[in-house]
Amino acid sequence: MAKQFDHISDDQRDFIQAQHLFFCGTAAEDGRVNISPKGMDSLRVLEPNRIIWCNMTGSGNETAGHLARVNRMTLMWCGFEKRPMIMRAYGTARALHPRDADFASLQDLFPAALGTRQIYDMNVDMLQTSCGYAVPFYDHAGDRDVLKKWADDKGASAIETYWGERNHTTIDGLPTYIIQDKPDA
Repeated sequence: MAKQFDHISDDQRDFIQAQHLFFCGTAAEDGRVNISPKGMDSLRVLEPNRIIWCNMTGSGNETAGHLARVNRMTLMWCGFEKRPMIMRAYGTARALHPRDADFASLQDLFPAALGTRQIYDMNVDMLQTSCGYAVPFYDHAGDRDVLKKWADDKGASAIETYWGERNHTTIDGLPTYIIQDKPDA
């Protein structure tokens, strides 16, 4: 039942943009595989093979650390409404931090939010759909505002301090480069 595509069609883009939740999967060469749920108005399909998503400050920073080691990412959406579908985008991505040149122009594509930690710019090399017949129905009751309130209450300076204390390494000790640039290889 699975079908594979070399780009995102208009119909597939519409499906992605209608979802309130997506999952991001990454892994380094060893250590833990990370799968994170993502929400808010934080994802854009820019081109048939390009997706960007805005990553907010959180308790971990696994994606940035993994991409610095192994450049691969999988994004997944599930159709919880009437249309049963699971969709995965496979590809490579780069992490853009607030200090990077392209960050500001991409951040302008999203609602303003204090605490934006990275923007991931993903090149999709394969899209796969499957039936999703076993995915249950769920109703979207709304977005949470807890993260926005947390960031607004903290302020920019305290958020940067938090990055240095809590987001500079992954749970496996890999550097995330949230504070400093990655050394040239």
